[in-house]
Amino acid sequence: MEKNVVSTKKRRIKGEVVSDKMEKTVVVAVPRMTRHPLYHKIMRMTKRYKAHDEYNRFKVGDKVIIEESRPISKDKRWVVKELAK
Repeated sequence: MEKNVVSTKKRRIKGEVVSDKMEKTVVVAVPRMTRHPLYHKIMRMTKRYKAHDEYNRFKVGDKVIIEESRPISKDKRWVVKELAK
């Protein structure tokens, strides 16, 4: 019999660590640009993600890449993978 193999490509996004005050958790701010639907002005918006940092390696100001994962807690669904270049 053949096994059904499902490969999933997890989302990866780049952002900056803005808080590292929690144990094994960092807050990563991810900026994006969007255009206002009526006035057509380009606006900068930021979304903040809580990401798992197992060894508390990343500090405020670090540019990091986070990857989607299984739910780790109520708010954490991302894991910090590496420093961005």
